[in-house]
Amino acid sequence: MLHLNKYYQLSILTISFFIVACHNKRDSGGNIFRYNESTGIASLDPAFSKNQSTIWPVHQLYNTLVENDGDTKTKGSLATSWEISADGLNYIFHLRTDVFFHDNEVFPGGKGRKMNAADVEYSFKRIIDKQVASPGAWVFNNVVDTVDGFKALDDSTFRLRLIRPYAPILQVLKMKYCSVVPKEVVEKYGNDFRRHPCGTGPFQFVAWEEGLALILKRNENYFEKDADGNRLPYLNGIKITFNESKATEFLLFRQKQLDFLNDIDASFKDEILTLKGALRNDWKEKIVLQTHPYLNTEYFGFLVDSSNALIKNSPLKILKLRQAMNYAIDRRKMILYLRNSLSSPAESGFVPQGMPSYDSSQVKGYYYDPAKSKQLLAEAGFPDGRGLPSIKLYTIPIYAEIGNYLAKQFEEAGIPVTVEVVLRSFLFELTSNSRAPFFRGSWIADYGDAVNYLSCFYSKNPAPPNYTRYNNPAFDRIFEKAIAETNDSLRYILYRQADQLLIKDAPVITLWYDRVIRLVQINVSGFEPNNLNWLELRKTRKIG
Repeated sequence: MLHLNKYYQLSILTISFFIVACHNKRDSGGNIFRYNESTGIASLDPAFSKNQSTIWPVHQLYNTLVENDGDTKTKGSLATSWEISADGLNYIFHLRTDVFFHDNEVFPGGKGRKMNAADVEYSFKRIIDKQVASPGAWVFNNVVDTVDGFKALDDSTFRLRLIRPYAPILQVLKMKYCSVVPKEVVEKYGNDFRRHPCGTGPFQFVAWEEGLALILKRNENYFEKDADGNRLPYLNGIKITFNESKATEFLLFRQKQLDFLNDIDASFKDEILTLKGALRNDWKEKIVLQTHPYLNTEYFGFLVDSSNALIKNSPLKILKLRQAMNYAIDRRKMILYLRNSLSSPAESGFVPQGMPSYDSSQVKGYYYDPAKSKQLLAEAGFPDGRGLPSIKLYTIPIYAEIGNYLAKQFEEAGIPVTVEVVLRSFLFELTSNSRAPFFRGSWIADYGDAVNYLSCFYSKNPAPPNYTRYNNPAFDRIFEKAIAETNDSLRYILYRQADQLLIKDAPVITLWYDRVIRLVQINVSGFEPNNLNWLELRKTRKIG
């Protein structure tokens, strides 16, 4: 116990010393960017960056071959350029030669060594190594040649070989799973690499006291520069705290001890926002409200596998009933009163706003039409709901209010719905094992390509991601043709065709397309939102 107390005190001293040192530093970098992660951080190993809380710090510590340029374009990061073979199977990446890993005691003299193509080969092979058990192993499944898929041709040239043309592969390579790590550091720490990160990113690790704080500092040798030739990043460092209470988090933000809040807790949203989604007068000129399309679709899902015993005798197997339920709810009213207008009604397809292929003029979804709902309900064999048994909706606590609100709208249409609130883990178990006929769901994009959403309905995929067990051979044919199409414009047309087909079949009730919602202190600049809601801090500045 004494040893642990000494370690704890050492961590506190390290963190405190770093904060004070950077606070007193008056260069162009400003000081420390501070935010709170109420859910905690499980790992700083990119092979385990499966959720937002982990992706945010990993994005500061590591780089990938390619990255987003805005929301829709791709640019090089560790790679300067790449070529694709005529058959679409081989990708040759040319790497930067001025990138160094962070300083680490494992390297000679403790100085970070130069990153090379062998590091890329090692990092990608590590993702699919069964002994590593990375949750990101799926990103290369049935796509990359398992025998000779990853190859360093020389120090600055890396080859990726596919087993079939797969147009979204560049989007896949942007995922944090595909970050480049140094073999010798990973092998030095083994499983404890999770808390001894070493990458090439704009910030590097200082200290982490789990449950207290994580501190990163500016990487003085980072390779990127701004348009004026100034080396990035501008900030001196990042401090992440782990207060579990949203009330405490909000109080710290009000006291200017945090630089931004991600999303607004339901208990505070009416204090800050009007119903139309604007800042109330008391908050204007004190903080900045940022909103941006977010690649997240919220929905209710139907289990549509008619071979499942739960569905054989269920009215939910009737298409017209599912369509009637889609027309029965007023998405716009729901968003006004329950979301303070900070989402968009999902009246198109499953693919959300903000995705490059999204086009509401080409993909027509459902909207509020009580008469149409009543007509379809009668055609389904339940005029005015007569003879229709109660339908149970499984949801989680934070969506209980929305579930109950929509249950009332269903009831007004003659469709009896009861809401059962369960823990998130139990709902995952139910949906993964096809035991929930009607359930709440959401799908947040892993990368900016519509295949990420449409794969949720590809019949050859298990649950997850195909929680509805949707199976339509016509959809599968379009999906398979789309992922092999290298022309973006033609691929987007196919995506929209597939999206329209599945929406007509109504395995889901799309509710809303989400938005990034941030409250930011007025002294923060260069802190721009993006459609994946990744934390981008390379060009962020703080004044004062």
